[in-house]
Amino acid sequence: MGDAIFETLTGFFEQYGYWVIFFGVMLENAGLPLPGETVLLFASYLSFRGELEITKVIGVAALAAALGDNIGYLLGRFVGAPLFERYHDSFIGRLLRYEKAKKFFLAHSNWAVFTGRFITGLRVFAGPFAGFFRMPYARFFFFDVSGAIIWGIGIGVIGYSLGDWQVIVDFVARFHQVILGVIAIVVTLLVIRSRKRASRRG
Repeated sequence: MGDAIFETLTGFFEQYGYWVIFFGVMLENAGLPLPGETVLLFASYLSFRGELEITKVIGVAALAAALGDNIGYLLGRFVGAPLFERYHDSFIGRLLRYEKAKKFFLAHSNWAVFTGRFITGLRVFAGPFAGFFRMPYARFFFFDVSGAIIWGIGIGVIGYSLGDWQVIVDFVARFHQVILGVIAIVVTLLVIRSRKRASRRG
């Protein structure tokens, strides 16, 4: 997120305004590898400078995040899942171990959908995976919208409060490192617990 991104985003916002937030965030959450969170942070920074309104920035971002995730969910459920189930006996199907992966995801789906959006990279897959593994839509919708609102407010407030682009960049880098560390610990604990249960059954 250096000078080139700063200049690029400045140009986009000067020309398209809030639509940059809407499409940047929505398309990322729908499954495309776009820097939606960076767009929100930059929009919050512009709000600090008085060029945008922070309440509108947060509202558009939360709406776009929820909408994008729902698009990803529908694509995963009605396109990805039927296509995979048709070829689940193929080499790729056996390699992916669909049933085991589905069982694991659904066991932790609430957590995955809610917290996944706070992690760059995982945010792209949360909606499509929830649909692909047929997570009940009502449950997905609740945790998705809740996460979208909190994410929009949290990231928006961070960008607005820090008020300096380089400070924002440094803070987000450290924030993601902490989150990934926490996830690594949680996953390790889950694996250990799963193995202990398996050994007791054996």
